[in-house]
Amino acid sequence: MVKFQYLFSEDEELDFPFPREHLRFGIIPAGSTDAIVMCTTGTRDPITSALQIVLGKRISLDIAQVVRWKTTFTADVDPCVRYAASFAGYGFYGDVITESENYRWMGPKRYDYAGTKVFLRHRSYEAEVAYFESESENPESPVERGSNPCSSWMKSMCCSEKPQRVICRANCGVCSNSKPVHMSKTRQRLTPYSWRGGGVGGRWQKCAGRFLSVGAAIISNRNEKAPDGLVAEAHLSDGFLHLLLIKDCPRALYLWHLTQLAKKGGEPLNFSFVEHHKTPAFTFTSMGKESVWNLDGEPFPAHQLSAQVFRGLISLFASGPPV
Repeated sequence: MVKFQYLFSEDEELDFPFPREHLRFGIIPAGSTDAIVMCTTGTRDPITSALQIVLGKRISLDIAQVVRWKTTFTADVDPCVRYAASFAGYGFYGDVITESENYRWMGPKRYDYAGTKVFLRHRSYEAEVAYFESESENPESPVERGSNPCSSWMKSMCCSEKPQRVICRANCGVCSNSKPVHMSKTRQRLTPYSWRGGGVGGRWQKCAGRFLSVGAAIISNRNEKAPDGLVAEAHLSDGFLHLLLIKDCPRALYLWHLTQLAKKGGEPLNFSFVEHHKTPAFTFTSMGKESVWNLDGEPFPAHQLSAQVFRGLISLFASGPPV
């Protein structure tokens, strides 16, 4: 059973259990992308989701706790806690969700329209990101690329090797071997000096510069526009999120990255301007005046933000994507 600990004062903590084994959530797809349903059932079909609820299927799902410490640079520290089940994004993703709010009358098509407008602006943002690098997370051995999509004049912008993917499926060995992580002091300010990895060895790394986007994928986020998702090898319940740092680059290269996302079997992370880190926690600080995050499809203003993953926090009526 997972426990939360909220820090009410410097010397007073309160524990209460979250009834993960008894409380189970069911989702019938009716949203704009239904990424959670597609990642947990393999399809966007409401009948399939209803049948899995009737049959009592169960899987565990990681949840990220996102804490906004400051809304703007000049604001006082005033923590605001939110939870995300699929994705949190800044920069391009935050701009798209902000722009799309002006066109809600268009329905789901507003995301295409807003995305095109934001892409043409091609704005980058200065920020500092710190992420926890776990010692237990050994890098996977690379394999030779079958074919390189790079043209000769762009080869320097692509990586020559790619990690072998281990895709999350029904009865996934990675997820089934997981045990819920008992996070503590979730209302403490998450910094490289206050969070020690929940008992997991590792160290904090920092990255500062100008970014077109900063994204944190908790699951792969497969959907109709991105058949493999943002990160194809992301798992439903492994206690990690995938931090994607897209550095400032020419518009043509960023378009190439986006088209790889939209292609089955694409390689959107295989560019030199893309950093991909598998981590249980990260912090973010904007260096500018504007800072809006996209939190599971909702705008979330945050100048200073932290996030950490609760492994297998909730149970869902689903069986996982088919093999």
